[in-house]
Amino acid sequence: MERAIFAGGCFWCMVKPFDSLPGIESVISGYTGGEKENPTYLEVKSGTTGHTEAVEIIFDPELISYQELVEIYWQQTDPTDAFGQFEDRGSSYRPVIYYFDEVQKKIAEKSRVSLQNSGRFDKPIVTKIEKASEFYPAEAEHQDYYQRNPENYQKNAERRKQFIKEFW
Repeated sequence: MERAIFAGGCFWCMVKPFDSLPGIESVISGYTGGEKENPTYLEVKSGTTGHTEAVEIIFDPELISYQELVEIYWQQTDPTDAFGQFEDRGSSYRPVIYYFDEVQKKIAEKSRVSLQNSGRFDKPIVTKIEKASEFYPAEAEHQDYYQRNPENYQKNAERRKQFIKEFW
């Protein structure tokens, strides 16, 4: 199994696109990229810890490649918005692809260049690509949120859904 970590705004909305794909062992909501050990949801949301809300994906590379995961990631975010995603604003919601090794880094960088050159967006692609750091799973109430709270999830995902429909 291998790991991938993606930040693309609210982690509630980043679980579902990966959750049921063949080769995905687990998708965990959590926090990464900050300084504080074991941050809480309220601390991260306040923007004072340096963390982003993210998902950690454990996957079988024999069944789904990291390249495929990166391509799915792009289609869940607005890669031209560095200051959050959709209704979620601030540094804790910034889009980031975290890499674990040089292979993942090169795949992510090449994919970002390809997206920029595609002409799909008329603004620059600003999604960061950063070395992975400690990942802290979020509290239990944030795991599998789309399944346990479908009405609130739908409300929170509406702007993202409209963007995806328009651009992808």
